[in-house]
Amino acid sequence: MKLEFNVILILFLACNLCGCSAEKGWSRHEKQLINGENSTMRVLTVYDKEDSVVLRKPCSDMGKEMIAGPEYRRLEEKMIATVTSPEQDGVGIAGPQVGISRRIVAVQRFDKETEPFEVYPNIRIIERRGEKQDGNEGCLSVPGMKGTVPRYQDISISYTSTRTFKDTTENVKGFTAVIFQHETDHLDGIIYTDYL
Repeated sequence: MKLEFNVILILFLACNLCGCSAEKGWSRHEKQLINGENSTMRVLTVYDKEDSVVLRKPCSDMGKEMIAGPEYRRLEEKMIATVTSPEQDGVGIAGPQVGISRRIVAVQRFDKETEPFEVYPNIRIIERRGEKQDGNEGCLSVPGMKGTVPRYQDISISYTSTRTFKDTTENVKGFTAVIFQHETDHLDGIIYTDYL
């Protein structure tokens, strides 16, 4: 009986440490970050020890209730405001970069007319096609550095639709596919410098 309890306890702790816990809602800390007074959020960097722990933690999915709620809408707005701010001027940002360990990214869609920023909850890359091509990358969480990273130019993504709350798939090509790969790497605790 004691051995069985210890195994369950170890599995529970391991699951929480790797970020796979099935939280029913936003944590108090997440709500504080999302509902803060500023219109933008602080971008975490690898140069700060505490930030690095957050950036390396695999992220959790969000349930329908979370995506349908006001905190999600506010997070969308703040992530876009952050990545497009003059201080950042990026093409994508992921949840952990603003201290939110959830599977959410904001990506500039260069493959669409007007090149809008769009936000994708519970995103995953489900297919990669063709050959990888080298490209120059930087990262808001690794300021002052750039490097060459091989990425696929043709991928399929899966995410939760904010209108229907159902899984949606989409094919993405070109530079936008590269951005998606970079940002979804963040959700698994991977930073582009890991490839260098």
